[in-house]
Amino acid sequence: MISPFSAGGDADLAARNFAAAAQRALGQAVVVVNKTGASGVIGSAQVVAAAPDGYTLLLARTGSQAIMPAVQPTATKYKWDDYTFIGMLELNPYGCMVNAKSPYKTFDDLVKAIGSKGKSLNFGTAGVLTTNDMGPRELFRLLKLTDQAPTQIPYKGTGEATQSLLAGETDFSCGSMGSFLSHIKAGTLRALMVTTAERMASLPEVPTARELGFAGMERIVGWSAVLGPPRLPADVREKLAATLKTIAADPAWLAGTALTGSLPYVKSADETREYMQSQYQLYRTLGEQLGIIDGKM
Repeated sequence: MISPFSAGGDADLAARNFAAAAQRALGQAVVVVNKTGASGVIGSAQVVAAAPDGYTLLLARTGSQAIMPAVQPTATKYKWDDYTFIGMLELNPYGCMVNAKSPYKTFDDLVKAIGSKGKSLNFGTAGVLTTNDMGPRELFRLLKLTDQAPTQIPYKGTGEATQSLLAGETDFSCGSMGSFLSHIKAGTLRALMVTTAERMASLPEVPTARELGFAGMERIVGWSAVLGPPRLPADVREKLAATLKTIAADPAWLAGTALTGSLPYVKSADETREYMQSQYQLYRTLGEQLGIIDGKM
């Protein structure tokens, strides 16, 4: 199982939770390998080039499988649909947060700081053109900011971006809640907003984007899926699809998914293809609105 982002982030957590459940279902070892770099492109490209025998799979993520092919098609070494679709795994509630010691107590405080401080404010991401990047870009667009938007500090993965926020090296971060949830619960980070339609049961005190007047942010969400190399034989694909159905009812996998604040979202190959196509189109449209297609950032 190739995880195209670094250890400790949402992709890594999802990959390891899947690997443990798949090992129980298949009765054989499933090893997670973190292949980082280029906003998930390096690991994703490795799977496209892998032998179609079922022994190499990809933990697909929003940034590497929808955003990069949509916004930087000339730089990405694969198209969104170059893979064998196996199934969706989960959805990741998305939000924005600051260090618990930050002077920004509310989302309104952060928005005012973004407007007044501009480039002198910074935010950490798991890399350019990930959801950690595109969420703030959408927020800045809604705020009608242009060249005075805060400065992005890209890291190799969400884990490093989270550590930078904990260390006070960055002012805020937006992303899937999995990497941040334990720190929010521990009181070292403060969540200011979530993009879910309703408040999260695990964070009932955190307002939604719609409540705060930023309903446009609701379309930014994280997700994980399982993909294989192109031309995966039908019997292999069917066995892996059956494994996903088994995992969907695995109490340990469900508990692990809940622990990261994610929502089970196991879907068929056809449903996965349809969902990923809609996500690709979303970011293609957003990229055009922001004028960043083909790296024109």
